[in-house]
Amino acid sequence: EMSEMSERSKQNVAHGLAWSYYIGYLKIVLPRVKKAMEEFSRANPNVPAPRATWKLHILVPLSCDVYDDLEKADSNIQYLTDLTETTLTRAGTKKRVYKHSLYTIRDEDNKLWHCAVEFATPLQSLYAMSQDECAAFSREDRLEQAKLFYRTLEEILKGSKECVGTYRLIAYEELGEAEPHFLSRELLWHLWQQCHEEYAVYEENHPHAPSMTLNSTELNLQISTSDLPQPLRSD
Repeated sequence: EMSEMSERSKQNVAHGLAWSYYIGYLKIVLPRVKKAMEEFSRANPNVPAPRATWKLHILVPLSCDVYDDLEKADSNIQYLTDLTETTLTRAGTKKRVYKHSLYTIRDEDNKLWHCAVEFATPLQSLYAMSQDECAAFSREDRLEQAKLFYRTLEEILKGSKECVGTYRLIAYEELGEAEPHFLSRELLWHLWQQCHEEYAVYEENHPHAPSMTLNSTELNLQISTSDLPQPLRSD
């Protein structure tokens, strides 16, 4: 009975996707990211890639709008090369290849930043479900499941010893109006933050403060900054 209730309310969709993404992909590739970045930096000393950014930057758009081509999504993001491949035999497939792409990101001062970045692919499944009548998955369901996916994945990765310091989750909600360089600004802010500070602190000289970047706390509660007591409202 509990299983049927969970199935009807779709509570298990995002939870299952997050665990599958971790077990079947992230747990395999993340421990190898730093070594791949180190090899690239050693072979390309003229391409700046600060050690603090030697991580896989995982984009989590709450709209589940995943671009297959980052260059078409934002012209300030350009493909540079692929990092060293990892080849494993998995589930009957011989020599299955896992790899990440390295991108060049141009900021407003024409400075070039470099990082490994990709979308969280399970979000494509959530988007496809919202487009399929058989799934009976509304846009509101999709948004809630995207939030749950992010929170679940964040908790899983926090508890993973193998993945410590190898990733950067970037959850965001796009603005209503089209902004051609929204994505590059989100990435630039996270790159800047990793290079300059441990925790997010907004300063006046901050070059790329994001407008809609979210964290797990913001996905749950909104807390008033007023001195007067205010009720907490579920997001």
